[in-house]
Parts: sequence; C-alpha cells; structure tokens
Amino acid sequence: MTPGGKALAEFVAEATEILDALGRDLLALDEARDQEADPEHINGIFRAAHSLKGLSGLFGQERITQLAHAAEDLLDRLRLGRLTLDDQVLDALVDALDTFQSLLGETSRGEEGEDLTRRTRAMEDRLARMGSPPPVVEEDPLERLELDASVRAVFTEYEEHRLRENVRRGVALWRVRAAFDLSDFDKGLADLNARLKPLGEVISTLPSSRPGGAAGIAFDLIFGAKVSAQELEAGLQGTPAELEPLAVRPPQDGEDGPAFDLPRSPDAAPPPPESPDTGPVTAPRAKRKKKGPRSQPLALEAGATRPLLPAATATSGPGTALTGALSSGVTALPSGSPPRMRAVESPSATTLGLQSAASAPVPAGRPRPEETSLRSLTQTVRVDIGRLDGLINMVGELLLIKANLQRLAETSRQDGTVALSKLFGQELSRETRQLERKLEALQEGLLEARMVPVGQVFDKLARLVRRIAREAGKEIDFVSTGGEVELDKLIVEELSDPLMHLIRNAIDHGAEGPEARLSVGKPRRALLRLRAEQKGNHVLISVSDDGSGIDESRVREVALSRGLVTASQISEMTRRELLNLIFLPGFSTRSSVSALSGRGVGLDVVKNNLGNLSGIIDVWSERGKGTAFHLTLPVTLAIVRALVVGVSGRTYAVPLNSVLEILSVQPQDIRTVERREVLDLRGQTLPFLRLGRLFLLPEREVNRHFVVVVGLAQQRLGIAVDELFGQQDIVTKPLGGRLSGVKGISGATDLGNRRTVLVLDVAELLEEGIAQERRRA
Repeated sequence: MTPGGKALAEFVAEATEILDALGRDLLALDEARDQEADPEHINGIFRAAHSLKGLSGLFGQERITQLAHAAEDLLDRLRLGRLTLDDQVLDALVDALDTFQSLLGETSRGEEGEDLTRRTRAMEDRLARMGSPPPVVEEDPLERLELDASVRAVFTEYEEHRLRENVRRGVALWRVRAAFDLSDFDKGLADLNARLKPLGEVISTLPSSRPGGAAGIAFDLIFGAKVSAQELEAGLQGTPAELEPLAVRPPQDGEDGPAFDLPRSPDAAPPPPESPDTGPVTAPRAKRKKKGPRSQPLALEAGATRPLLPAATATSGPGTALTGALSSGVTALPSGSPPRMRAVESPSATTLGLQSAASAPVPAGRPRPEETSLRSLTQTVRVDIGRLDGLINMVGELLLIKANLQRLAETSRQDGTVALSKLFGQELSRETRQLERKLEALQEGLLEARMVPVGQVFDKLARLVRRIAREAGKEIDFVSTGGEVELDKLIVEELSDPLMHLIRNAIDHGAEGPEARLSVGKPRRALLRLRAEQKGNHVLISVSDDGSGIDESRVREVALSRGLVTASQISEMTRRELLNLIFLPGFSTRSSVSALSGRGVGLDVVKNNLGNLSGIIDVWSERGKGTAFHLTLPVTLAIVRALVVGVSGRTYAVPLNSVLEILSVQPQDIRTVERREVLDLRGQTLPFLRLGRLFLLPEREVNRHFVVVVGLAQQRLGIAVDELFGQQDIVTKPLGGRLSGVKGISGATDLGNRRTVLVLDVAELLEEGIAQERRRA
C-alpha cells in the first residue's frame, strides 16, 4: 500500500470509530426523546463532532470538515442552553450522521460526487437555521443560588448553564470537598468522579479554599444529586469526601419553578427560627465578559456551613472511610410558603420508542433506505494489547520448538544411513506434540482477535428502525438483546445487510399501523425484537415482530400466479416449505412497489448472503400473532475442524461443527416415505441424502453406508458416504469463476498430503439436497 493509501485507510478507520460513538450517543438521546436530555450524551456528541472536524481537516477532507463545523456549532448552542432539544433538532442530527457516513464512503472509494456535495451544503444550511431558543424567564435561576460572586466569576459558560438548569429543575446541589496527596491526587479525583456520576451530575471542579495539608491538595466539586442525602453518603463511603449543601431560595411569588429545602437527615433537628437581623445575605452577581482561569482557591460560601459528612484530616488519603451520620439540618431560607423538595427521576428506558410519521415528517433530501448499507467502511479490528502479548509469547515458544527440530534434523543428517535410535524417535515425537499444542493455542488466539460483538450492527439497526418506522407511518418499540455475543469480524460485516432487509421487511410487511392494531385489541405500538445467543459453535440470531403474520393463502396465490411453483408441487408442500417460498427470487406479496418493498429481492438476498456464510435461515409465523426469522451462523469461517470423507473415489471435507453423529446402516434400513428416502433414528424420521447421487457421481454397490448426521438449528439430515478418513483442521478458500455457484460446495482446502479437496456446505445441503432428492424420486 502506498503512503497516501495507508494514510487514507487510517483516516477512514478512525473516522468510522468516531461516527460509531456519535451514533451510540444519538441513539441514547432518541431513547429518551420525551425526557430530560442527559448532558453527558450531548457532550459526547459535541466531542465527536469536534474530533471529526479536526481529523478531517488534518487529512484535507474539506466537505467533512465543513459539515462537522456546522454540527459542532449546533451542538455548542444546544449544550449551552441557547437551543432547545426538540424532535426537529434530533432529526437533523440523525440526518447529519447519515450524511457523514455517505461522505466517508465516497472518501474511502476516492470519489467526490456533486450530488452528495450539494446535499452536504444543504445540510450545513439546515443545521445553521435549526432550532428554537429556550423560553425567556423573568429571573435568572442562578440569582436564587446563594453562591459567592468570586466563584460565579470562574465558571465556564457551560458550567454556568448546567448549574442554571439544575436550579431550574429543583435538583439538590452540594459542595463535595475532598483532599488528596499530591503523589496520586489524579487517581483519587478520578475515583471520586466515578463514584459521583451514577448519583447525579458533576457540574464543576474547583480548587478548594481550604488547604489539603502540607503535602496535599483539595478540590471542591459542585454536584447536582439525583439521589437522597443518605444514598449520596453511602455512595461516597471509602473516599475522603465532605458534603455541604448549597442554599437555593424559592422562586418569587408568581414565578414558575421548583423550590426545595436544603437536604437533611430525616432524624435531624427541625430548623431553628431565623433571627430577623441575622438572615443570610445574597452576594451580588459579578459582571464579567470573559471566563478567567482558575488560578486561586475560592470560597464557595461567605459564611461557614457545617458539613454533612465529617471533614477528613490533612493526612487522610483516598482510602479513608467516611465516619459519622448526617449532621443537623441547615437553616432554610425565608419564603412566603413552606419550601418543598422535588425529586428528579432518572430516565430508565430500555426500548427505543419511535414516533409516527404524522408527528415527525421525513425531511427532504434524505437518502432512500435501499441506498444505505450498514457495512463498515474499514476492515480494522481493535485488539487488546494483552492479547497481542500472548500471541507474541506463543511465537517465541514456537521458535524454541523450531530450534529443537532443526537440531534433530541436523543430527539425522550427520548420522547418514546409520539407523536412528529409539531415543531420537521419542524426542522427535515429544517436539511434534509440543508443536501441535502451541499451534492450537496460536490458532485460538488469532481467532479470538478476529471476534467482535454483534452489538456493533445492532446499534446501527436501531437508528435504521427509527427512520423506516417514520417513513412507513408506524409506531415501533425496538428491543435488542445479546449484543455482547461475538462473531468473526467477516461474518458480522456480511451479516449487516441481511439483518437490514429483515428489519425493513418486519416493519413494512409485519407490523400494522397504530389504528389497525387498536382495532384488533393489540397495543398501539408494535414490538420488534432482535436477539442473539450463542449455542455451541454457532450463534442464533432472531428477528421477530408481533404483527399480522404471514398469510399462507396469499403466499400460495402469489407463487402460482408468478409461476414460481406448479399446482402439483404446492399441493405436496409442508407448511414449512410453503413459508420458505418467500425466499424465492422475485417473490413479494405487495401488489405495488414502494420505497421499502415490493420488488421481491429482499429475502432472496438474505438467503443467498447467509448461504455464503455457511448459515441457514428458518421462518416461523402465525396469523395475527407475528413472524420470527431465525438465523443460524458459525462463529468463524477462518479455521475449522473438518471430517474428511470419501464418496465414489472422491474426497470431501465436512465442517465438524455441523456433524452431530456418524451411523453405520444397512441398505435395507433405508425406507421411502412420500417419495423421499429416510432413516429411522431412535424413533425419529431422518431425511437421507446420497451425496454421490447429488453430485451425479457413479454409485457403487455397498453392503453398508456410513451416514454422517449433520444439523443446523432444528433441521437434520443424514448424508451417505463410502469412507471415513478422519479429522483435520482446514482453512477454507472460496472457489472462483464458474465453480463459485456449485450447490452444496462452500470452497476448497488443502490437506496435509498437499491434496486439494472440496468442502461441503452443510446449510445448502440441508436446503437444496432434500429438495433435489424429492424431485429425483
């Protein structure tokens, strides 16, 4: 690869990771669409846009740079409270992500299309005009916060905005003071932040006005808690933290806004009456134009307030445990009515709620669904450095074995024709076993390095569901589980498009509209599930919906009208075979072509792509209850163990992860049921396939058959072979040219004797073999 090509590949790989992170945060915002937006997610999207702008500018990608700059401006207005996060803004950000991905796709191919350039400029203008300013309030909520003016002066604009929002929403505000030793204060502060984040929002971190000891440093963290004081204290156990509440006066008469008491323990003494001449004085707000650096410790309150947690000593470290209970309550500020505390609930949505098209129209200029692919633009895989160290250690051990084998080879060469000793043979055998073990460990390590979680695809599908549901005018709850299940990187990439087709099919064909669901007693919102689980050497992925199900009579009608099957064939089909007609090329139950379906190419593509991955797809459906597609895939295709068999003088390899058992049967044990050859296996009927007959090879008369029982998902098949040669690790290479379309063959491999053999495709044998056997009967 040329230096320029290498640099471009690195840019595409890094930009893809940034867009993936941006997409995850956008998805989190979408899940909480009707709730208060999490500032961490908005900040994450802002940082992603900023990083993308810098990265694309470094590599001279001007279109991406300009769009990232427009997105960054919008997000900056959003995070500073100058803009309200509504459906229009969120939709614009999702569309901007799609545009980024299209731009990156053209960049990876070395293209620069005029259509995409115009679309990018339009998106920049849309982002610049986007959004409505937040409603104007008569009083700034920060004026109600009793905070020293010198502290207010050093807040950044973003910190001031977040503090204002917490006051407006009635969140309990605290000062969390912690002192650390200078040698490890960074670790201690990071641990404290990690403890606080699940309990609320860390708004600002300031140097404390109280010293942290002769060899220490102290910090004051302004914190908005979404939990009670007791829960906050429990969450900070084991840290050198002191808690002190920040006073907020209630809104003035006639104002909207929450008011609350300063948080205190339930068993604390009631607040004493406040003397008329000793009430707290609110410091005037400092006027400033620029934010100054935090160069000196600052006092958060003009007067001393008793901390809720006992102060740590100067020598206390990060591991010092908190002692004591909550102290007495803090005097409440005077008001016309009794103050109250309003709890802030955290969003806990686990499903993606999608709005209907009526409430969120699809903006013009968005790419059509069929123009979008979910495949990654890069083939890079992130590998943990510890895993690489393990692989390097294995290589070092292999070098030692290599040295020993070279020594043995040199010994045998020097001995010439002299017979080698028994000791020599034992030593050679020992080194060979060592080599085998180390190679197996190296193989396992390399396969693990290729594994990635399927959640990478699931996250992209969640965004796709949102878009398609709006375009179809349907309301969908999308639930995905099992994203942590790992598959080979190659399989995950090839799986993206089949899953996209199944999702589109479920929304367009399966899920009903809101009114139609209500009319039959179903919930207004349809449920679409995507689930992954590992079963042995295979991974099962299911896409299911609770929609109308497949109309079998309509399937039968379409298949006959389009000449896909004959009347005699369809009369002999089982229900499963009838449902599988939807995978035939050109099959569609839609009478008209829409942007989502009607061309009859979606499920055909799904089945072909899965066949290329040695996978299989099965469909279940019940009228009025829903449809489910079950995909069964191998964990990896890189290196597999295979059973080597012989048929009519030819040798084949059968992937061992699909072999269930091997039988020896007599010819008279084979029966014919409905013109199909079957075996009786422990009371169950097993379809029987003669491999030689399938490949049109000359059949031999034998007095017994070896039957290799293979299976994927719920399907089983007995394959008749003549000989069994044993097991061997193989690397399957794809067949090119005219051989690539041979049914029942997934590729070729080289055996240890330098002989090339064909590798059987078990998935195709299960589908094609049985059908061909029936046709020949």
